[in-house]
Amino acid sequence: MTLSINLGFPRIGANRELKAAQESFWAGKINEDQLQAVAESLKLKHWKLQKESGINSIPSNDFTLYDHVLDTSVMFGAVPERYKGKFDSHLSMYFAMARGHQADGVDIPAMEMTKWFDTNYHYIVPEFTPDTVFALDSTKIVKEFLDAKAAGVMTRPVVLGPMSFLLLGKMQSGDVLTLLPSLIEVYAELLTRLKEAGADWVQLDEPILVTDLDVDAHSAFKKAYDRLAEVEGVKILLATYFGALGENIRIATSLPVAGLHIDLVRAPQQLEKVSALLPDDVVLSVGVVNGRNVWRTDLHAALKQIQKAVDLRGTDNVWVGPSCSLLHVPVGLSAESEIDAEIKSWLAFATEKLVEVSALSKACNEKGSLGPEFTESKAAIATRRASSRVHNEAVSERLSNVKPEMKSRQNGYAVRKEAQLALGLPLFPTTTIGSFPQTKEVRAARAEFKSGKRTQSEYDQFLKSEIERTVSIQEQMGLDVLVHGEFERNDMVEYFGERLSGFVFTKNGWVQSYGSRCVKPPVIYGDVSRPQPMTVEWTSFAQSLTQKHMKGMLTGPVTILQWSFVRDDQPRSRTCEQIAFAIRDEVSDLEAAGIRIIQIDEPAIREGLPLRRENWNEYHSWAIGAFRLASSSVKDSTQIHTHMCYSEFNEVIESVAAMDADVVSMETSRSDMELLNAFAKFNYPNEVGPGVYDIHSPRIPTEEEMVDLLTKAVAVIPAEQIWVNPDCGLKTRRWEEVTPALEAMVAAAVTVRRNMIDSSRKTIDAASPTETSNSASDPVAQTLSA
Repeated sequence: MTLSINLGFPRIGANRELKAAQESFWAGKINEDQLQAVAESLKLKHWKLQKESGINSIPSNDFTLYDHVLDTSVMFGAVPERYKGKFDSHLSMYFAMARGHQADGVDIPAMEMTKWFDTNYHYIVPEFTPDTVFALDSTKIVKEFLDAKAAGVMTRPVVLGPMSFLLLGKMQSGDVLTLLPSLIEVYAELLTRLKEAGADWVQLDEPILVTDLDVDAHSAFKKAYDRLAEVEGVKILLATYFGALGENIRIATSLPVAGLHIDLVRAPQQLEKVSALLPDDVVLSVGVVNGRNVWRTDLHAALKQIQKAVDLRGTDNVWVGPSCSLLHVPVGLSAESEIDAEIKSWLAFATEKLVEVSALSKACNEKGSLGPEFTESKAAIATRRASSRVHNEAVSERLSNVKPEMKSRQNGYAVRKEAQLALGLPLFPTTTIGSFPQTKEVRAARAEFKSGKRTQSEYDQFLKSEIERTVSIQEQMGLDVLVHGEFERNDMVEYFGERLSGFVFTKNGWVQSYGSRCVKPPVIYGDVSRPQPMTVEWTSFAQSLTQKHMKGMLTGPVTILQWSFVRDDQPRSRTCEQIAFAIRDEVSDLEAAGIRIIQIDEPAIREGLPLRRENWNEYHSWAIGAFRLASSSVKDSTQIHTHMCYSEFNEVIESVAAMDADVVSMETSRSDMELLNAFAKFNYPNEVGPGVYDIHSPRIPTEEEMVDLLTKAVAVIPAEQIWVNPDCGLKTRRWEEVTPALEAMVAAAVTVRRNMIDSSRKTIDAASPTETSNSASDPVAQTLSA
């Protein structure tokens, strides 16, 4: 019998019930028992939903109150010393690790956070030292299994595998694999406890197997799983996803496990080789339903893949499931009453994907009998392929006329830098990344406008008052380059998508990004173009309120692509170039309106990097090309900024330089300026803003902390290239946090500026008149003059 399997389900709830409970708990409005009650209710609901949908093997422990990787750190006792003994409850410590804590005499920053492989989900990075002692320190996974069992649902507990856990973490010094022998004993203990609780299968997620691994990692995999195989009475399903096993195929297929899950959506070509190498008695679980996108599955094509697997391995040794956890798609389509009916028929969210998996499993087991889902799938595929709304000839013609010179600025950075001196900025100029707090009043006003309770005129007046207040606050703080606050924007991608053709939007299509942060990705179903200007009116209004420079704020083409559900009927690179043209038009209009500093955010450009190095060059070519197409229409005197956050950039710093933005700002505060290692090895040519304020934590940093971070930056990056800014936009924070943090940030910039000026003045005093006469292009000398 071919079983149906699911690897994981969205945690947030159909109406973001988890988000509401988390934020109520953090605000002190509910207690821990009430928070846990919401969690228990969601888990039970999701288990039953999967069972009713016809899923044979249902996961447990895929639910988390913040992040599954953080859960793993806590479960195995990998808690950094700075958090131990500081809190009254285990949960308070857990949230402090994720968000930081600043109350009751305890002031601890959060752990580092970064992207989960090439997704927009963020995980809390495990921290290890040579002295890390692992110990089973949580009963959550066993409790969830028993709770599901008591509710009549037999589940398969899921936990991040030992190799992925270690290799996704950061070791203070030495080789992290030296910790494997002690860690694997704790995994063995966990398997024993789950066996005693009645579990017959346990899923160990090892997505690290679809990345580049060396021979030491292969050897460590073998030792780890040889030890786990000694635990009798429980079967291990080794789950891989997000790509092909590649050169790791032999180690993955040789491990002593009872089942192996592979991703056939991203890597359909690996089926035959995996099957040939996998022992005959090992179950092969095939991921044929896309767990990362929202398009309805072509069930007939998927069934052919499954039948090939069955032919190779036999009916009883093949399971059918999604390519990965359904964490990355919205919960269900039932609430989407406002989507165009034809486009809605093309879509499948998590709940619908469960039905697809079940239908495929039944079709395998009931030879020649295809359910109604197959008829619906065939019709949806056909109408989508033939729909006139998908293709736009004018867009295609524009793409066919792209010239190489359209992807380059008029002159190199050295020439542009001279032209941009006219901006009159001081040494260590201060700015923010774009958004300011979206208060409940802002959200309420937007909701009232959308529901018709506020007129366009009333809503515009509200937005103007928010912008006026925010510009005034920034001037009072002493920021050098201002932003308008983005109060008219619901989301940095959704806002632009709503103003571009080829996009459709959901009412309730929320996906977890991290913790309680949820996003509602738009769906790109057709060719993309810009019917009219999108940001010029509000940016120009804000500029009219101040003599300081107002940044135009845009989202870049790669980020709009990455943070949307993208059409799968053409290469992603082509869709990205379409978006780039739309942003290029907006950049040109902003410049024509007198905006001299324009930021094109690309926080997702590192996230989109293929997991295999062999594919990097191709990606860099089209991704960087799209950014340059979007940004290169302006004069030398117009300054182009970009922003990147929560990704590992050390390996791709040369590609970041190739984007040729005049200024790039990056997240660095949580990692204590770890990014500076890249600048120590690579002579970065343009200007850079290493973030000094972690906005993903409610904790307010001190001036001294930010001075320390800037001092570290100055030791590696020339002072005249450094900007001072937060890690990211301030949308999710409260004014009570933002105001003192930004005031401290400006004070830190002033302090470091003063220190640098004092040092430079001594140098100038000691120099001859000839040596100091040419100061026109010297920012330090300009600052001294000012």
